[in-house]
Amino acid sequence: MKKLLLASTAATLFSAAAFAEEVKVGVILGYTGPIESLTPDMAASAELAFKEISDSGMFLDGSTITPVRADSTCVDAAAASAAAERLITSDGIVAIMGADCSGVTGAVLSNVAVPNGVVMISPSATSPGLTTVEDNDLFFRTSPSDARQGAVLADVLEEKGITSVAVTYTNSDYGKGLSDAFAASYDGEITINTSHEDGKADYSAEIAALASAGGEMLVVLGYVDQGGKGIIQASADTGAFDMFLLGDGMYGDSLIADLGDVVEGSIGIVPWAEGAGTDAFNALGEAAGINVSSAYTRESYDAGALIALAMAKGGAATKEAVAANVLDVANAPGEPILPGELDKALKILSEGGDINYVGATNVELIGPGEAAGSYRYYTIKDGGFETVSIR
Repeated sequence: MKKLLLASTAATLFSAAAFAEEVKVGVILGYTGPIESLTPDMAASAELAFKEISDSGMFLDGSTITPVRADSTCVDAAAASAAAERLITSDGIVAIMGADCSGVTGAVLSNVAVPNGVVMISPSATSPGLTTVEDNDLFFRTSPSDARQGAVLADVLEEKGITSVAVTYTNSDYGKGLSDAFAASYDGEITINTSHEDGKADYSAEIAALASAGGEMLVVLGYVDQGGKGIIQASADTGAFDMFLLGDGMYGDSLIADLGDVVEGSIGIVPWAEGAGTDAFNALGEAAGINVSSAYTRESYDAGALIALAMAKGGAATKEAVAANVLDVANAPGEPILPGELDKALKILSEGGDINYVGATNVELIGPGEAAGSYRYYTIKDGGFETVSIR
């Protein structure tokens, strides 16, 4: 009898092990480049969701998720596409959390993800052009489109009574799309709307043109670790502008660390959220050593969670399961799911139930799979970011 029991136990364990597997998911972000100070916490946030899923022991018969990082560079489309290709062909990933910046995201989507049938969920690619891209229903994002950001930026200026501004934007899909959205929404005078290149050592020529055009404030739609910061420094050096309105790409602790008093009193917006889901993520992230106040951490956690829950809903660790089930797990009807409740979600799904993933950002994927989203309107005061409102 003892031998029979041992044999039965061994057979059961073998059967369970046979179904458990290591599931690889790509995490492609700009670990180098103009937002490199933001991406470590973004990656860690997505990986926090993967760990929560894996540690539950309830994911696809005990399977675990292994994140595989790749560098998008944020700005080099060819490098990003090559990195994504390696994730699929060499690493065998079944989905991509990313990319981050809009231009490289579009390139990876068109050149790699669509031809291979792989879902991408970006936490931060916000160009309005991605709304209508041919994606075969494989592209989703957990941050709102810049079509809305442009309108919010315009609202902030109009509320403050600013009637004349100069605009500079990074010469990329992200910068151009956001500047166009802002220009379409702002009723005041735009004295000049011109691009700047990232990676330059000297922005005095750009500031000279902006200062010559004039304006009550300079709107900077750039990147926090590249040209946007350089533009502000050049402005301070010449006394051209002393007040700045900052787009989401300019939000980061490195801005204050590097420019300090120069940006004191400036204002800006960045995708944000508040509520029980945000509070739950903040507690989880802080315990894991993540800077939860950094940009796009909440959106990254949600992107990672949606990928895992879509596989669970489909009952398979495949790219097809992800593609077929993202919208089902993201939206009502179903049991609301917050960060820290992914094991609860897995149990419901295993029993054939429905979930409504609320997550850290009050997830609701609308239209072609993008977030409705909300923004934090902040001011820089006493060397920190102070919230004015969430809108």
